[in-house]
Amino acid sequence: MGIYDSELWISDLDETIIELPEFDELAGKSVMITGCTGLICSAVVDVLIRWNETHGEKIRILAAGRSESRVAARFNPYDKEDWFVFVPYDASSTENELNIPCDYIIHGASNASPNKIVKEPVETMMSNFVGMKYLLDYAKEKGTKRVLFISSSEVYGKKNGEQPYKANEYGYIDLLSARNSYSVGKRAAETLCVSYSDEYGVESVIVRPGHIYGPTAMESDNRVSSAWAHDAARGKDIIMKSDGSQIRSYCYCLDSASAILKVLLKGENVHAYNISNPNSIINIRGVAEILAKSAGVELKLELPTEAEKKGFNPMSNSSLDNTELMALGWKGLFDAERGFSHTVAIIKEMSRV
Repeated sequence: MGIYDSELWISDLDETIIELPEFDELAGKSVMITGCTGLICSAVVDVLIRWNETHGEKIRILAAGRSESRVAARFNPYDKEDWFVFVPYDASSTENELNIPCDYIIHGASNASPNKIVKEPVETMMSNFVGMKYLLDYAKEKGTKRVLFISSSEVYGKKNGEQPYKANEYGYIDLLSARNSYSVGKRAAETLCVSYSDEYGVESVIVRPGHIYGPTAMESDNRVSSAWAHDAARGKDIIMKSDGSQIRSYCYCLDSASAILKVLLKGENVHAYNISNPNSIINIRGVAEILAKSAGVELKLELPTEAEKKGFNPMSNSSLDNTELMALGWKGLFDAERGFSHTVAIIKEMSRV
């Protein structure tokens, strides 16, 4: 079974769409989504697909990625619809050839795996910057209405205290740590967006997601919330390799998708918006306990290896203030309890043969 066979996922999609009245503005328009098979952007594509299923005038979906077969497998059977188009795109390449004009771009292609960031810091940093520059040049040439860049809460760096980060508050990032190729690359790409607007008039908006989770995460995703959710759904105990005190803004993938679409259509040009559900700001141990409870498995502690430690997010508190996002009329539908329990239930539904 696939994700579209899950009645709970379809119900979550319908609930999400109800909260997006501005969706009508996308009817008859084309939207390119890079990184379309990833945790965040595949949820965005699913929202667009569901809207097309339930409305007359369609949104043209340009699904940009490196592998056509992977895109086809993820979005089957909708990849065969005339309003769904695969577009070859590699964020790390300078030789992309995008020829199809589009009205909007949502740029989510990025290396976000902790293991890959550690192993490929050069590729991680360059793909963030080079990938963004290519799309901004494309938007300038084709007259795209707006580009949305999916950045990260890691741009904030470290700060003291436990208050959520506001969009104009920045802490310390060690520039001489290869692990920070991700956060520094995201920072540079944000400034590039602002620079293209200032010099060339290319309109863009930025979102900074916290820790996004949901059933759209691949089983190979080694971020703790994703790995734990798949383990819990399979009935495996959850193994925590820290004290779990780190505070995070967790957000269900469909709350993240609705925030992205809200900012795309209603956000202020060259402005950054934190994606955070205030009902899901909890520590890592809290996530583990919710998942263990929802699946009836145990939570166990183990010491991390030195290699695993290198991949850890260096921020002890990455909670985010979402005041500006709420001012656009956005609201989260899935608190931590509901979101994580839905994640486990949907993964279980997808696993049934």
